[in-house]
Amino acid sequence: MANKLMTAKDVVASIKDGMTIGIGGWGPRRKPMALVRELLRSPVKDLTVVAYGGADVGMLCAAGKVKKLIFAFVSLDFIPLEPYFRKARQSGEIEVMEIDEGHMVLGLKAAGMRIPYIPTRVGLGTDVLKHNSSIRLIESPYDGKEWVAMPAINLDVALLHVDRADSRGVCQIAGPDIYMDDLFARAATNTFVSCDELVESSSFESEQAARLVFWERSETTGVVHLPGGAHPSSCAPLYGFDVKHFKEYAASSKEEGGWSSYQQKYVQCTEQEYLEKVGGMEAIKRLPLPVF
Repeated sequence: MANKLMTAKDVVASIKDGMTIGIGGWGPRRKPMALVRELLRSPVKDLTVVAYGGADVGMLCAAGKVKKLIFAFVSLDFIPLEPYFRKARQSGEIEVMEIDEGHMVLGLKAAGMRIPYIPTRVGLGTDVLKHNSSIRLIESPYDGKEWVAMPAINLDVALLHVDRADSRGVCQIAGPDIYMDDLFARAATNTFVSCDELVESSSFESEQAARLVFWERSETTGVVHLPGGAHPSSCAPLYGFDVKHFKEYAASSKEEGGWSSYQQKYVQCTEQEYLEKVGGMEAIKRLPLPVF
């Protein structure tokens, strides 16, 4: 069997200027933040980012790496609007394609199915069509009614985080929700997955374990073992999101030179140094799981 183990540097080395990257997770939940931090350390720019966004999107915007954002929301939940995304959006620094959560699902599904669009009623009579000229209306050949043709959202790269994986690319999500990570995996030419726990393949042989695997290992291009790799977002059932850290991050957006100070402290360092600065894995594991 192929050994798909990689380093975060290997992953980022495969990402080129102008690519379209999808980032899994949901707001402050199970984001591949260690991979995002490695991307922040690189010179890559002019990215089109596709996400149900959180601090991943905000940090990439703050660093000037985003040319266009395709999104349904960018939120930290208890901080409703991600602060650095808000700055970028209000200043007009980035191009945006703001769509319904359902549109995002259908766009990723179409890409994974290798078809150009999926017809839907979602969006009829709304301003989604008014503000997104790339989403068109079509006439059904069966009943003559109008449908929204949601175009495929094709990804060059998907970045995901899971709680467990093996070296072959089998990935397990044991939390209460997989969000849309399986759709991101199938919509991408290359899918790179970071994991908290790297396990033997025999760990997935039981029926119970197999039920927690949501895409085929053939969809996984590479696996990076990064304990705590979702922090400061959560990775249920292992740890919750770090409210204190997110508050510090959000507060930096209101300070002169705030992003520079934040990234100097938490990004311009090794991942091991980052973990030490946030209290280490023992502190991360004690973070309570969100109840909402």
